[in-house]
Amino acid sequence: MSSGFFGFFAHCGMLRALEERGLLPAAVAGASAGALVAGAWAAGLSAEILASHLLGLSRRDFWDPRPGLGLLSGQRFAQLLDQLLPAQRFDQCRTPLAVSVFELRTRQTVVLKRGALTPAIRASCAVPLLFHPVRINGRLYADGGIADRPAMVGVRRDERVLYHHIASRSPWRVHAPQIPSRPKLTALVIDGLPRSGPFRLQAGHQALQLAYEATKRALGLPRTQTGQLSVSC
Repeated sequence: MSSGFFGFFAHCGMLRALEERGLLPAAVAGASAGALVAGAWAAGLSAEILASHLLGLSRRDFWDPRPGLGLLSGQRFAQLLDQLLPAQRFDQCRTPLAVSVFELRTRQTVVLKRGALTPAIRASCAVPLLFHPVRINGRLYADGGIADRPAMVGVRRDERVLYHHIASRSPWRVHAPQIPSRPKLTALVIDGLPRSGPFRLQAGHQALQLAYEATKRALGLPRTQTGQLSVSC
């Protein structure tokens, strides 16, 4: 599941549609918003229950401004994750999980697959300038989508993959992110989702429902020659 700011609403809607059809992932990988949903699902939350939590989310649940390398310290977000996740460590997850993070010292993507879940997911979601970076085992990490927006670094090339692409609608992004193309990959692209954010959580609620409905339609469509399932809201 790709990064995409507050795209976790859309990821949850997509996963909910898959779950209803009994199409349960054998493994999950995510960066940033994708890491939040992939991690919560791997930890044992159903998409339906995760959706109820996300729809009940308010800004005060994660809003904790503090001086540092970002507006928010991320401590409230960490507490929210601790309360939300049924499992606390990677090895307790029901499926293998890969979380992409960006190491600030080396400026490279690191894929976390072991250890504690909360700091890994929190680090992957540490959007620059919004959240403080997260220190894990002495290393400082930030948003996993910085250099691995599709969250594909931790996925073997021989694995069959359904990739959910969150299209960037950031006003400052000049070029649209490229959809990865590789053997055995099907990319689900949903056009027209509303852009959500900390001051637009209601738009996230709409994105969750629209992604859910669009994914149900997409599951009945044939793949294009490029391996994409494209559907509009």
